[in-house]
Amino acid sequence: MIKGINRSIIEVCETGNEYYERAILIVKPEYASVQRAILEEEARKMVRELDVPSAFRSGHSRLRSLLLLLAAAASGSGITLLLSCVVQG
Repeated sequence: MIKGINRSIIEVCETGNEYYERAILIVKPEYASVQRAILEEEARKMVRELDVPSAFRSGHSRLRSLLLLLAAAASGSGITLLLSCVVQG
C-alpha cells in the first residue's frame, strides 16, 4: 500500500548476516531530522544484531526430535526382542 506521506527510509545493503541480503528501515517522523550518518550507523548496528530466523532454528530441533523418537523405537524393539528370547529360552 502506498500512501501520500513522505517518509525517511534507511536501506542497509551490506547486512553482514548470511540470511538477509538487505534491510529497509523506515525512520519514525520524530527522528527524521536527526543526522543521516547517525541514523545509518544505528541501522547497521541493529541489522548486525539480527539472529537466525526461528524457522531455521526449529528445523534443527525437529530433526533432533525425530532422531530421538527413532532411537526410542529402536530401544523398545530391542528390549522386546530380548525379553521374548528370555521367555522362550
